[in-house]
Amino acid sequence: QVQLVESGGGLVQAGDSLRLSCAASGRTFSPYAMAWFRQAEGKEREFVSLIERSRGSTIYADVVKGRFTITRDIAKNTVYLQMSSLKPEDTAVYYCARYSGGIYYYTTSYNSWGPGTQVTVSS
Repeated sequence: QVQLVESGGGLVQAGDSLRLSCAASGRTFSPYAMAWFRQAEGKEREFVSLIERSRGSTIYADVVKGRFTITRDIAKNTVYLQMSSLKPEDTAVYYCARYSGGIYYYTTSYNSWGPGTQVTVSS
């Protein structure tokens, strides 16, 4: 079992940058792909980005491509999401999750989730 905890959220202005962290404890996540999702109030949870386990290949949702960067530090059991040029529509609770198989942008393809961290972008 792995425990995931996100941090780094906060209140920023449009155009600002923010870096989220996801620390894993328990079983290490290095053999697994890891992803970030987000959920805005009143909306469904949506895929943001994924980093693949072996080569570190990445996937991004179109709405964040070019603005967000996902990275991982295997030695620290931590995954990061660097967010730049933030927009008010990026406001959401951001979750990290461990991929367990299936279509990567489905929440059902993940078997471990953190409690989330709130990101609020003011205009």
